[in-house]
Amino acid sequence: MVGPHEFVSVAVLVRKLTDGTELRGRVVETKAYLGGEDKASHSAGGKHMERNTTMFMKPGTIYIYHIYDIYLCMNISSQGEGAAVLLRSLEPLSGQDIMRGLRAAKRKVGAKILKEKELCNGPSKLCQTLDIQRSFDRRHLATDTEVAEGVESVARIGVESHSEWATKPLRFYLRGHPCVSVLNRDAERQMHSSTDLHNIEMERTV
Repeated sequence: MVGPHEFVSVAVLVRKLTDGTELRGRVVETKAYLGGEDKASHSAGGKHMERNTTMFMKPGTIYIYHIYDIYLCMNISSQGEGAAVLLRSLEPLSGQDIMRGLRAAKRKVGAKILKEKELCNGPSKLCQTLDIQRSFDRRHLATDTEVAEGVESVARIGVESHSEWATKPLRFYLRGHPCVSVLNRDAERQMHSSTDLHNIEMERTV
């Protein structure tokens, strides 16, 4: 018999580099900030500034900020006004050699070789290891092609007779994954079109 406590939610963060290489890590530690009621949060007391605007955006939006004017931290906006989750540590799953090189570029010459468990065991180390940029702020995990495993949010299957609830986007799956039961081709084509347009606009600004 399997009880609810035996199900574990596992999130894998995927960073796709410009050459197509993917760096993957399993999220093993996070830290929650609960919004206005949380005195330790950037949004404590409902404080809403340019710096923390992302905390008030759609859940799943990437919030990047500096600490000590040097290091970056990566957060994800969540449910609740001004709430977010800080990604503190990852277990490296693939691309470890590249991760090690990215960390080495930020360390002193001659520093000891890092063990695999030391690559992403801290919020700023995580950002260095995945080459997370300040410019990723306000991008969304579900649609971003560089910082996430693509997630489709589409209508549910088998509830077609339930009026407006039949079309609400309440089924989620990894885009293009071979183990998904039913792919929504229309949603995936639309996402590819949006991504192509975004890439063209980025090229024009370079």
